[in-house]
Amino acid sequence: MGGLFGVASKNDCVFDLFFGTDYHSHLGTKRGGMAVYGKEGFERAIHNIENSPFRTKFERDVDEMTGNLGIGCISDNEPQPLIVRSHLGNFAITTVGRINNVPELVEEAFTKGTTHFLEMSGGEINQTELVAALINRRDSITEGIRYAQSRIDGSLSMLVLTSEGIFAARDRYGRTPVVLGKKEGAFCASFESFAYLNLGYEDYRELGPGEIDFLTPEAVEVLLPPGEEMKICTFLWIYYGYPSSSYEGVNVEKMRYACGDMLARRDNVEADCVAGVPDSGTAHAIGYANRSGIHFSRPFIKYTPTWPRSFMPQKQSQRNLIARMKLIPVDALIRDRRLILIDDSIVRGTQLRETTEFLYHSGAKEVHVRPACPPILFGCKFLNFSRSTSEMDLITRRVIAKLEGAAAEGKLCAYADPDSPEYAAMVEEIGRELKFTSLKYHRLDDMIRATGISPCKLCTYCWNGKE
Repeated sequence: MGGLFGVASKNDCVFDLFFGTDYHSHLGTKRGGMAVYGKEGFERAIHNIENSPFRTKFERDVDEMTGNLGIGCISDNEPQPLIVRSHLGNFAITTVGRINNVPELVEEAFTKGTTHFLEMSGGEINQTELVAALINRRDSITEGIRYAQSRIDGSLSMLVLTSEGIFAARDRYGRTPVVLGKKEGAFCASFESFAYLNLGYEDYRELGPGEIDFLTPEAVEVLLPPGEEMKICTFLWIYYGYPSSSYEGVNVEKMRYACGDMLARRDNVEADCVAGVPDSGTAHAIGYANRSGIHFSRPFIKYTPTWPRSFMPQKQSQRNLIARMKLIPVDALIRDRRLILIDDSIVRGTQLRETTEFLYHSGAKEVHVRPACPPILFGCKFLNFSRSTSEMDLITRRVIAKLEGAAAEGKLCAYADPDSPEYAAMVEEIGRELKFTSLKYHRLDDMIRATGISPCKLCTYCWNGKE
């Protein structure tokens, strides 16, 4: 995934930019960056944050950088922001999203005059530099952003920093959020709506899908009004979003309570306590406990002072090891108990299987697993929320292939239907493979109701394959 933050201020903006960007650290694991514009022109700093928090890497930069305009990012992939010199003038750019047709766009760029790309990311062309090249194909930055978004297969939100202000652009279908904050003498643009509150900003408004605004310290100008169609990622509420954030007016924590509530309404399992896999499963578990009347407890505590996030290392085996090392058991809350365990989702299944084995080893009598979202059947085409390189990394697809053989691909719709016998067989087999006492997924229709947003405005591709 990734997060972005930008500030246009009458005063020096580096302090706000630093903390506003840092508040997006839960969205990315690889690189962080800041670019500012002031009396000295453009300045930029980029650091690797794989093994150290953003804040510790940029403390010196905060003391040295100055400017009243700035953008920052947390990235899972390419180094950014980039500083670009072109016929449109000098600008810095940072992006969030995914481009599926990179080879096609690169070949077209070479054909139409781009001779090379300088920035590299893991041996690949930097996605953000490719976007800059597309923007430079037009006669203004506004038109360039519109053109770039029209050519991209996937999604892309961005901030473009110039000497006059900041362009803030939300992707065409609003799959990721961009929200504006305001305080005296400054405006900011942010992925997360909570990131500016402790900096003295108040909510100003959210950009609509495809909207392009221009921020200065004095005002926000709408350059391109929002489109009608929206497909915001529902997984933002289930997992990615920070609990204090809201998207389209719906708070993450409140939505997770509602998810857990609806899970409990359809469940009748007998148990001694309800627990969430920390951190994102906790709020779902609280909602389940409040509805069911079964006590909420924390049978394991996540040790975070020294361990990095579990999905940070490149190797899956290392991520699994770190995830297991972080969970410290509370014997008195596990031994001889029947547990309902709620996680945000099951992707590969490896970590949750090991967590369940860990609970059994600690003396649990039963472990009933209740994921807060439906079975994930399709790899995301729009956001990099999973490191999976193949849909066969998904436990659902492996189980369906086991049950159907060569006919698996043609029967995915049946397996997405929670009322079908195919779905029941898949869930039973997943539960057996992962050694759960029982397994019951959240239904897609219930999950959508928990958001309170019209289904036509939500992206649910990873669960039903519908774009």
